[in-house]
Amino acid sequence: MAGRGLFITGTDTGVGKTVVACALARAFARAGERVAVMKPVASGAERTPEGLRNADALALMAAGDVSLTYPEVNPYCFEPAISPHIAAEDVRIEIDIGIIESGFLALVGTSDRVIVEGAGGWLAPVNARESMASIARALGVPAVLVVALRLGCLSHAALTRRAVEADGVPFAGWIANRSGPPMERESENLATLTRLLGAPPLAIVPYAGAHAGSLVLEEAAARLGAGSRK
Repeated sequence: MAGRGLFITGTDTGVGKTVVACALARAFARAGERVAVMKPVASGAERTPEGLRNADALALMAAGDVSLTYPEVNPYCFEPAISPHIAAEDVRIEIDIGIIESGFLALVGTSDRVIVEGAGGWLAPVNARESMASIARALGVPAVLVVALRLGCLSHAALTRRAVEADGVPFAGWIANRSGPPMERESENLATLTRLLGAPPLAIVPYAGAHAGSLVLEEAAARLGAGSRK
């Protein structure tokens, strides 16, 4: 299954993981694939008549083309916008990666590809012993790293790349996201990121919203294997 799923991680929270994950899901769907989505853990949710709902998970559901229930997409959802392991402790729940893995395998059986979006950065805790990296390892899919082009991204990106490698998770590539106006000396920073991460970016997402990101990421999806079959 490693070639049929992707784990979208980032250098930090708020770097554009959801924009990238949604755009990739739409791109794979346009290439003719049945695309399922998953946001295993989310904190920061609104109360609705149907229960807690996280905006990122809802955006992913709108981007995928396999009909899924909300709990299938987001099995662990917490109301406060705090680290998930703290939110889980507050309501006396322990995030069980085995449950996440079982849900993921069910999605594998109904789709050609599963796009999984992490929460926070690579080592963001999900319980007292495990992190987002533990989820990626359990699912056995390659990681795509989203790097927000802003001051500090060089160290954050290099550290995350090393951590992914140390955890034994395949590194599928990285995507640069202009999360704001162009950073100072952007071209030099992109060149440095290319050297630190071992390859040029799969795509550079413009600072123009999700629609523009979708167009740019069609080429990235093709490079990640869009349209290929089992």
